[in-house]
Amino acid sequence: MNIYVGNLSKDVTDFELQDLFAGYGKVRSVKIIRDLFSGESKGFGFVEMNDKSEAQKALDELNTKEFKGKRIIVNEARPKTDKRRSGSNKGGGRKSW
Repeated sequence: MNIYVGNLSKDVTDFELQDLFAGYGKVRSVKIIRDLFSGESKGFGFVEMNDKSEAQKALDELNTKEFKGKRIIVNEARPKTDKRRSGSNKGGGRKSW
C-alpha cells in the first residue's frame, strides 16, 4: 500500500519517517518530496508498505499524531493524475509573435 504523509516538519528525514512507520511493519520505501532546486522538503512524502493490514494500522494510529512538532496527515495515496495537461490546448500554449 502506498501511503501519503502530509504536514511534515521541514527537517524530517527519510530515515526518521521510515523509523516512524517501521513500528507498524515492514517498510518497502520512503520518499520525502523536495524542491528540485533548493532541496528543501515540501512538507509531504510517501511511504510504501508491503502488508496491507500493517499499512492500515499505521494509517489508523498515525493520522493526526504529533511528529516533530506538527500533526501529520496520513492516508492512502491516490494515483497521480496530471490535470494541468488535459490534452486540449485551450489558449494556454506558446504564442509566436
